Amino acid sequence: MTVTPPTAPTPSPQPIEAGDRWQGGWYQRAHRLPSPNFGPRPAGARIDLVVLHSISLPPGEYGTGAVQQLFTNQLDWDAHPYYQTIRGIEVSAHFFITRAGVIWQFVDCGQRAWHAGASRWRGRGNCNDDSIGIELEGLEGLTFEAAQYAALARLCADLVARYPIRHVAGHEHIAPGRKLDPGPGFDWPQLRGALAGNALDWPPGSDQPG
Repeated sequence: MTVTPPTAPTPSPQPIEAGDRWQGGWYQRAHRLPSPNFGPRPAGARIDLVVLHSISLPPGEYGTGAVQQLFTNQLDWDAHPYYQTIRGIEVSAHFFITRAGVIWQFVDCGQRAWHAGASRWRGRGNCNDDSIGIELEGLEGLTFEAAQYAALARLCADLVARYPIRHVAGHEHIAPGRKLDPGPGFDWPQLRGALAGNALDWPPGSDQPG
């Protein structure tokens, strides 16, 4: 069956200005598209975790603009049968990296995005409270593009320079049994190598090819 991608327009990104890499909690190398789906972090929250995810809408289809629509509550729930299974959800991530390596930002890094759900890592629960969520355009279990790894490594390096980041994990690690992304197609050793100059803690087994 041939399915027509969502027809609702993707909001235009704000232009990226030259200059500092950060404007408050907004990354100047990203297209800024604010989401209403966020809240304040708890008092005293230490932003020390990056959580990696994968997403594509419809699953396995890329470049549709539907991820941006989902994170801004603009998705047409009737545009694809799969959307009925997630109808009405309100979610977000701080960042989304397309297959071409384009970075979008939806939530100020100082705020709490809604990406992790029920989760636990490094002895703490509720990972939304003190993490930054990065979504990679892809399907769990499949591979990602070189441009995505390059953009992700640069973004993570800039996050480490800006925030007290000490831990990197996948959604599959912080919510085992409930989530599987980014999955075995994600090249953890490649990311670890790109960030080798930083003192970071990684998930068990992430030094081995998938």
